[in-house]
Amino acid sequence: MAARVTYRRKHTYRTRSNMVRKFKTPGGRLSVQYLNKRVNRLKCAETGQYLNGIPRVASYKLARKQRTVTRPYGGVLSAGEVTRKIKRAFFNEELRLLKTASVVKKRGNKKRKN
Repeated sequence: MAARVTYRRKHTYRTRSNMVRKFKTPGGRLSVQYLNKRVNRLKCAETGQYLNGIPRVASYKLARKQRTVTRPYGGVLSAGEVTRKIKRAFFNEELRLLKTASVVKKRGNKKRKN
């Protein structure tokens, strides 16, 4: 059975801001230490890698402008992912244009044969 301790503050619900850790004092008493909120670094939505250029502090301590980087998908995707996304969109567009051009060319050949 776990030893019971009481909160040192009035707030009694087990929320993110009220996490505690049990520890023994030098006198042998069991007491609690309040833990700070964990600071999460922002991760890339696609790869899960940490985003560079964004400070590692709690998001509520920073203004929204400081939590982003000035590029498309700033605080969401890393620079490499944005580059890859742009290239992919460009190549897909080129492929679509090539397909439509080949269809038009085939239609032109059929009309000439008739």
